[in-house]
Amino acid sequence: MSTATDAANTAVLPDTDAAASGDLETVRLVNGLSCELPANSPLAKLLHSQRTWIGPDAKQRLKILNAAKSVAIVGASPNPARSSFFVGTYLQQSSDYRLYFVNPNATEILGQPAYASLADLPEVPDIVVVFRRGSDIPQVVDEVLASGAKTIWVQLGIWNQDAAYYGEEQGLTVVMDRCIKVEHARFHGGLHLLGFDTGQITSRKTVR
Repeated sequence: MSTATDAANTAVLPDTDAAASGDLETVRLVNGLSCELPANSPLAKLLHSQRTWIGPDAKQRLKILNAAKSVAIVGASPNPARSSFFVGTYLQQSSDYRLYFVNPNATEILGQPAYASLADLPEVPDIVVVFRRGSDIPQVVDEVLASGAKTIWVQLGIWNQDAAYYGEEQGLTVVMDRCIKVEHARFHGGLHLLGFDTGQITSRKTVR
């Protein structure tokens, strides 16, 4: 009886017709290796849909945040209802970062000038925080590379692991699907259960 492993190993070998037509897709496995499979095969679709990329761990993320002096927010919004506005407010009030907002359709955000692109910033930011759709992330990675920035931080709920692998291959430090406000607050003693900045962290129970 063949095992699931045997089936996977067998499926890794593309058939001759698919190879001849060029209809192959490179997929990455959990162990970091990659292989070519017929793009329409069930195994290729399954592997492509699974998350195999693993970003920096908690200690590495803390190191990234502590080493940074400047942060640019791509996709920043002047709309108080948007999450980028909330995150920008937190970083402006609760961090020492030099903060830059990037939005070609805005002139001012949170009392600061808005820039049309990363290329227009007065300095190269240490971290580029991204509030864009997952499908936009490859383009943003190229913009980050062109700017000379070394770290791209893609916000919570945004995922494009092909872009994450690509960014790392180009020498970028990549953080993805994590909120920089939450990460900064949890490391610096300002994370409340509901995500608000309390200014302190304690194990004492709150008296209701």
